[in-house]
Formats: sequence, C-alpha cells, structure tokens
Amino acid sequence: MPTAQQQKPHWRHFPHGADVGIVGYGPSLAEAFCAAAHALTAAVTDRPVRPVHRVEVECTAPDRELLLVEWLNALVYEMAERRMVFGRFDVRIADNRLRAVAWGEPVDRQRHQPAAEVKGATYTELRVARDTDGRWSAACVVDV
Repeated sequence: MPTAQQQKPHWRHFPHGADVGIVGYGPSLAEAFCAAAHALTAAVTDRPVRPVHRVEVECTAPDRELLLVEWLNALVYEMAERRMVFGRFDVRIADNRLRAVAWGEPVDRQRHQPAAEVKGATYTELRVARDTDGRWSAACVVDV
C-alpha cells in the first residue's frame, strides 16, 4: 500500500551543474504536473505566492514528456510576459492536451526575493512515468 507521502503531491529539486532539476510527484499525472510547476516556482522564490490573478494555459504535445516541457515553458513565458510568479495550479490532461489555470501575483522583488530567472524547461533528464505503486513523477532540468 502506498504511503501518505507517495499519495500526496509533492516536489523536489535535484542538482544539475549550473541549472536546476525539478521533479513533481502525485497520485495522478495532472497532480505530478502541478507539483512540477510548484518546483519551477520554487526555483525562482521560496516565498509564499498569493493567488491574486488567474491565468489560463493550454498546450498540446505528441507525448507526456514533451507535454511537460510545453507546460513548464508556457509557465515560464507567462511569468516573463506578465512579470508574475505562480503559486497555485489546477491542471487537466486528456489525450496529450493540457488545460490549466495558474494563480499568482506580480513579482515584488522585496517580498519574493527572486533567486534565479528560469529561462526554460529542457529535454535534459526529461522523464514522465508511473511507478509500480501507481505514483506519477514528472521531471526535467530547467535552464536558469
């Protein structure tokens, strides 16, 4: 039987040279993608992000791995274009199509104290898989 930690969505970073590896875990593919988005935000700031503004995101890709890269790069684009950070995500995935809502707020350099600017998700160490206990993981390296 899976442990509570295996069932609960969570994320972590892993070292990768000058860049940052991110991995999200969850009991569903969508929750693993949400957790990976939280890891992306945590590469920028470890401060709380208020869900002030709602941004809709859609992307498609031929497979789950490429969909993860598209999803994270869509968030990177929205963060740069809107000068925002995101702290809450609702993701729906069907047939290699992702529809999501991200909630966040404008970057406040004093409060968020950004540690890095993420330039984009890469194909390095890209992996989306379901393990034997049913838990999903979604991982890649982001260029900072």
